[in-house]
Amino acid sequence: MSARPVNPVLKQVLELGPTLLFFLVYLRLKERTFVLGGAEYSGFIIATLIFVPVLLAAMGVLWLLTGKLSRMQVFTALMVVVFGGLTAWFNDESFFKMKTTIVYGIFTIILGAGLLRGGSPLEWVMGELLPMKHEGWMILTRRLTLLFAVLAVANEVIWRTQSTELWVTLETFAFPGVTMVFLWVQIVALQRFLIQDEATE
Repeated sequence: MSARPVNPVLKQVLELGPTLLFFLVYLRLKERTFVLGGAEYSGFIIATLIFVPVLLAAMGVLWLLTGKLSRMQVFTALMVVVFGGLTAWFNDESFFKMKTTIVYGIFTIILGAGLLRGGSPLEWVMGELLPMKHEGWMILTRRLTLLFAVLAVANEVIWRTQSTELWVTLETFAFPGVTMVFLWVQIVALQRFLIQDEATE
């Protein structure tokens, strides 16, 4: 079932808005502490608690408008809920920070396992959206596997060695930006593998 068309600006707001809101709320609350139920919570954890329902609400609106969510969106939301919950339950921000490592690590494992079997999970997930020859999907999958592995390692190093503020900034802007630029460069580089009639349509 194909997704219903939706205003692209609204779609971007629903997809990127919750993360940007998390960044802004964290900047406002980072120096403050809050007492809830007799326990003291940092501004980071409060920002996380705000982020989780906002993300779910945005995804719910996106689903109502389009009638469809990608598997990656659903998986990412599940990870946010699980690790956001662990962060609040244990009052430990490291759970939410390691979430990014685990997400990128799982993507690396899934894509790598597909490559070992001689296939491309990306082709199965995105084949209808981007018609491309199998050879092109295999090249893109190998490159994305490497990118996700690098991002997983980078996140693990950054959150363990750098300040929370730097991690939040990189999580909000750098990691998504690197991924988007990387994908754009790859699509341009793999033009020769595109199935032109379907891609144009």
